Amino acid sequence: MIDYVQEIKRLKKEKNAIILAHYYQIPEIQDIADYIGDSLGLAQAAVQTKADIIVFAGVHFMAETAKMLNPNKMVLLPDLEAGCSLAASCNAVDFAKFRAKYPDHIVLSYINCTADIKALSDVIVTSGNAVQIVESFPKNQKIIFAPDKNLGAYINRITNRNMVLWDGVCEVHNQLKTETIIKLKQLNPEAKVVAHPECDGPILALADMIGSTTAMLKYTENTNFEKYIIASETGILHKMQKNSPQKKFLVVPADETCNCNDCPYMKLNTMEKLYLAMKNESPNIELSKELIEKAKKPIISMLDISKKLGLI
Repeated sequence: MIDYVQEIKRLKKEKNAIILAHYYQIPEIQDIADYIGDSLGLAQAAVQTKADIIVFAGVHFMAETAKMLNPNKMVLLPDLEAGCSLAASCNAVDFAKFRAKYPDHIVLSYINCTADIKALSDVIVTSGNAVQIVESFPKNQKIIFAPDKNLGAYINRITNRNMVLWDGVCEVHNQLKTETIIKLKQLNPEAKVVAHPECDGPILALADMIGSTTAMLKYTENTNFEKYIIASETGILHKMQKNSPQKKFLVVPADETCNCNDCPYMKLNTMEKLYLAMKNESPNIELSKELIEKAKKPIISMLDISKKLGLI
């Protein structure tokens, strides 16, 4: 029987590797990771690392981003099938045609997109910095926002903009129902509803707090309520409970079969796959030099704007 924790620690030391994990990973992976974060934090960690090998416990577009920022390093993804429903909703051929209809617009793309879409973008944003980056542009600046229409609509409401939105959604957040939250709230009237902006408008209208994964985590840490209803992916509850063991967290369930709302792609990564990826140095993310150069520019623009705005 392989002790995956010990073997992963050994390989990490031997190969000068770093494990970056998203909050939606299984608890065991979160606990062994060197850094846990949301998309913005993971991008920053990828830029700053001195490791020779980056092991990305997340989904494909995240590993691609790490490769763009570290083209000379090996970037491993435990399971290449760990994709993203939102990224899959926007392919480069169709998006190029869509963009051509609005030649006087700049393109702001949510980081949850493929390298090909990033290459067609002017600035990348995350759920943690999107509102501030949009507001850094003049009010008369015409903008296309892709691929998440729910996040885009939320930003439009907050900033009083009229960005043109690509019709894409995250299936994990978009499948949540207002009726489910209302029932949870009736059973737990003292609980605060915390929602990710990838949820649709009616869900966000019920929320006491709307924010990125990191913002949600900080909110539950820094407020004194005893109970929270979380409209997001189940994985975030591990860190919330760890940081606030005296509080109670209820995830909004996707359906009546379980008290969970799991991303099937995030959950493809396992401790065994993490171990094998490090041992075999495979699957290894490969991107062409040309694609890296094109797709990296809007990411660097995001990081530069974020620094100017004091976000990082």
